[in-house]
Amino acid sequence: MQQHEIRRFVERYFTANGCAFLEANDDYMTIQLTSEMDKELMNRPFYWHYIERTGGVPQPMQLTLITRPSEQTNKLKGDRLHFGAPRLHQLFRSAQKRGSFIRLYEEPDAPLAGNAALHPWLGMNVVVSYECDRKKDEIVSLGLHLISGTMIESFHERLRERRLTPKIPDYCFTISPLIKLRSGIIRLEQYIRGRIAADDHTWAAEAHERWADDLALLDEFYKDTEEKPECYYREKEALEKQYKPRITVSVINGGLFYLMPRSSQQL
Repeated sequence: MQQHEIRRFVERYFTANGCAFLEANDDYMTIQLTSEMDKELMNRPFYWHYIERTGGVPQPMQLTLITRPSEQTNKLKGDRLHFGAPRLHQLFRSAQKRGSFIRLYEEPDAPLAGNAALHPWLGMNVVVSYECDRKKDEIVSLGLHLISGTMIESFHERLRERRLTPKIPDYCFTISPLIKLRSGIIRLEQYIRGRIAADDHTWAAEAHERWADDLALLDEFYKDTEEKPECYYREKEALEKQYKPRITVSVINGGLFYLMPRSSQQL
């Protein structure tokens, strides 16, 4: 996930949740949280319990997020945002919890001469995590045209070029999907599985080699012990947990998007 994508996600997240941007430039942003978002993000349960119990006036916190290091940001107290940053993953989890599935419609760029058809797309954003003693996360954004079955990547980037609204615009109508949602989700899952299978898995083989080396050292250390102690088996289990390659896929969010066709691929 590129830095500009992170910034765009953060801007949309706080805007959608009713927070005001007090300052915003290329290097950082300062957000005035609402009471609800303060409770969600700032981990102040005792403060909010006191306010609610006494009927006091709440004072939600401000949050500063640094998107690019600079002389100016070196003097600021805030959270640095990059892929893998704890604060960013907190926002991912919050977005997943608060808006895991949405339905949006495209607004025309100009007044329509007549009625316009909006085509249904199923969109899904997922994190693919490659884990061993090291970790790599990759965000995959997929879109499936629910009429033709066309599937595209970088779907989120394409949506950014559109004006979307939760209410169907005037003089527009939706085309009913030929592919049902359940079937569409299965297709997306199969695509992700195929994409992972086609990846270069050298990282997993290298992890197995490091695992074998450390396991050999462990066995060498206990080679003269006829009956292995409990700590040997704990260390052996810890090595497996540390090095064993695994791939997990986590859904961030998804949605049904009714869009105007713009090419032979309907997008």
